[in-house]
Amino acid sequence: MSDTEIKFDRRMLDALICPRTQNTLSYDAEKQELVSKAAALAYPIRNGIPIMLVDEARKLD
Repeated sequence: MSDTEIKFDRRMLDALICPRTQNTLSYDAEKQELVSKAAALAYPIRNGIPIMLVDEARKLD
């Protein structure tokens, strides 16, 4: 198995919306998350794949 991490394709941002609010998301490359400011949630990106489940999202302060 390779140690190389699969990168998130930023072009996916155009097609993805927050499942809770249906608003756009922003990409946090440092934390590997998609952020919904309207919902105050951050959806994780694992191996280049956004996990768009509210139950998996981190609550923002």
